[in-house]
Amino acid sequence: MSLQDKYQELISQANSAGVNNLQVREQDNVLYIDGEATAEVKDQLWSTYEKLDPEMRSADVVMNIAVTGGGGGEQVYEVKSGDNLSKIAKNYPGVSWQDIYQANKDQIKDPNVIYPGQKLKIPG
Repeated sequence: MSLQDKYQELISQANSAGVNNLQVREQDNVLYIDGEATAEVKDQLWSTYEKLDPEMRSADVVMNIAVTGGGGGEQVYEVKSGDNLSKIAKNYPGVSWQDIYQANKDQIKDPNVIYPGQKLKIPG
């Protein structure tokens, strides 16, 4: 089974979600999915990947999805297991973990403690 067959659901979702400049290629037993999308679409793609490979142990997919503004305002990010503010900030060019912390002081008391399922505001 090719990787494109294995991850057909993920590729189909990227197509239907309107990922811009979508490119899918298989190289050295790794499937590369490149493109641009809103943070929400990117999160949905990662959720689908996590469903297909729950432990993310296959290490056979690389998703390079650049986050586009999607309106330029504030965005919302749902915290996933293993996330921290620095890791989340890396998905948003020009946004630091401190920016996220400041925007969410109403629900984050300690910047080192966030929980899966929390919805954080990402300043635009």
